[in-house]
Amino acid sequence: MNDHILLDFKPPVATVTFNRPSQRNAISFGMWHEFSDILQKLDADRDTRAVIITGAGNEAFSAGADIQDFDEHRSNSTKGRGYNDAVNGALKTLSEMSTPTISMIRGFAVGGGCELAVATDLRIASDDSRMGIPVGRLGISIGHREMQGLVNLVGKGNALYILLSARLLDAQECLRIGLVNQVVKSDELEEYTYKLARDIASLAPLSHAVNKLTMHQVQNKPSLENLTEEEADLPLTQFDTKDYLEGYKAFLEKRRPNFIGE
Repeated sequence: MNDHILLDFKPPVATVTFNRPSQRNAISFGMWHEFSDILQKLDADRDTRAVIITGAGNEAFSAGADIQDFDEHRSNSTKGRGYNDAVNGALKTLSEMSTPTISMIRGFAVGGGCELAVATDLRIASDDSRMGIPVGRLGISIGHREMQGLVNLVGKGNALYILLSARLLDAQECLRIGLVNQVVKSDELEEYTYKLARDIASLAPLSHAVNKLTMHQVQNKPSLENLTEEEADLPLTQFDTKDYLEGYKAFLEKRRPNFIGE
């Protein structure tokens, strides 16, 4: 792993940082693959109960895809397919993780940086942040996975406003349309986000994983009548876990539960 992506793991919370502050944490072709690999390893680690994704420095979460890669990787549709596959792979890994994910956004989250934040479960932004997907300025469009995530998050009208205007929205506008979950003062961003991550990490990991999987099923099925028997029974699986037994015993005994992910 090179120093363009940093991993800081203090169980139960892991932090993944895009570390190119002089390039506004732009994501190179190779970084998309590396990012996906890091996330897969974290998701397989039972000691990881929450993942925070952020950018180094104070200027940007991420300015998105590195324009320097465009000649080599996006100068035509053939090259562009390989690049899009790399981005789609990373965003697929991110959106399908069992482990809860949080984007901690300070400064600019633009283009692929904004799309990446959309793919996380939660987004906490500083009051001086700005977000947008100005692909109209480059003459390109976003992929189906990114579009699905954006529309699911902010709705068709707001998604089109973001894309057609190519504007960068300030933090309060992002909050109003649901692009972020919370806006806090810049000097309180880390404290707020890490407390949220620790709170999430203290809860039952299997509950989080099944809730996330159930949400994917609900979003991807035109009707709940189309659920397979296995999909329909998914919420019931929790009743057969050690964590469920621990959870309700702790509730009755008025103590903090100790969840183990089993």
